[in-house]
Amino acid sequence: MVAIITKWGNGLGLHIPQYVAKEIGIKNGTPVDINIVDGSIVVKPRIYSLKELLDQVTPENLHGEIHAGERIGNEEW
Repeated sequence: MVAIITKWGNGLGLHIPQYVAKEIGIKNGTPVDINIVDGSIVVKPRIYSLKELLDQVTPENLHGEIHAGERIGNEEW
């Protein structure tokens, strides 16, 4: 597939076709990692470590337990 790089503000932009975005699991607003590997641009969805996710928990966004309904099967409460 051939794509065209276009000027976007002070940088450059690349239109990613919908089928490509869907295949790699990205959509508008998805954070991505951009790397240069052997002279090629590699774009991957950002994958956060558990530590990175837990570091974002604050007293303001921490919530208590969520009741998920009655037991079904062998769950222990």
